[in-house]
Amino acid sequence: MSWVFDDGGRAQAGFRGSTGDCVTRAGAIASGRPYKEVYDLVNELGRAETPRDGRGRSSARKGTSKRTTRKLMEALGGTWVPVMKIGLGCTMHLRADELPSGVIVARLTRHLSAVIDGVVHDTFDPSRDGTRCVYGYWEFPYDAAAWWRPVLRRP
Repeated sequence: MSWVFDDGGRAQAGFRGSTGDCVTRAGAIASGRPYKEVYDLVNELGRAETPRDGRGRSSARKGTSKRTTRKLMEALGGTWVPVMKIGLGCTMHLRADELPSGVIVARLTRHLSAVIDGVVHDTFDPSRDGTRCVYGYWEFPYDAAAWWRPVLRRP
């Protein structure tokens, strides 16, 4: 599977260093919205949630709960498509020939990754040579993809 380095506009927004922002990054890439806008939305949704299991609230920098991730992706225009069913095991992998075309955000184990027409847009290649299981994905309207075509040329 092809992979393109894409921080979703994080560096351009003035953020530096390493962080657990895959939800923010994937949301910015798939929706075409500025990183800072998605970052602020994640933190706003996190402030509104009730912390569970001693983990604290969701944060754009330190991690996002599944519930907040779902609310974020829906707010950005994504539609959830589950692909795993109880007892069936892994039915879809992070491979271009198994994923739908268009703009999606794939839900992986402890990670989210934007995929556009079979190309992973992330800060690293999470595919594990095509063996990484996809639990489901958020599908975004293809019109939202028009913004990213010039982005592919950025260094």
